[in-house]
Amino acid sequence: MAADPECLFCKIVSGEIPATRVVEDDRTVTFMDINPATRGHVLVVPREHSQDLLAIDPEDLAAVARAGQRIAAVMPERLGADGVNLLNSCGRAAWQTVFHFHLHVIPRYGADPLRLPWTPEPGDRDAIAAAARDLEG
Repeated sequence: MAADPECLFCKIVSGEIPATRVVEDDRTVTFMDINPATRGHVLVVPREHSQDLLAIDPEDLAAVARAGQRIAAVMPERLGADGVNLLNSCGRAAWQTVFHFHLHVIPRYGADPLRLPWTPEPGDRDAIAAAARDLEG
């Protein structure tokens, strides 16, 4: 697999940097966002490094979309989510901060105050781990 040795998400995919992984397959890794917009916010990344939406291999894009759909489908039952946002940012002007293609899967709750774009702030590690356990089933 092609990787960028300086890329944070490539380091997570390779296991060089720890992350709270929820699910993975041969093309994708889904892990908890450490700056969650809401409880249960995850990121889905391709194993293969691609800078952004404009550079990702179409098969990897399809695999990320399928993985995002699978995790979104369990959020209502396992987290009590009332809806889900799928979000991709392509380029700095669109709020991309890590230049490895990724899809945010953000569970939404009827009373949550989130308005996009959100301002990322560190989340509570115990709450993040608990949400990961709920998503793992």
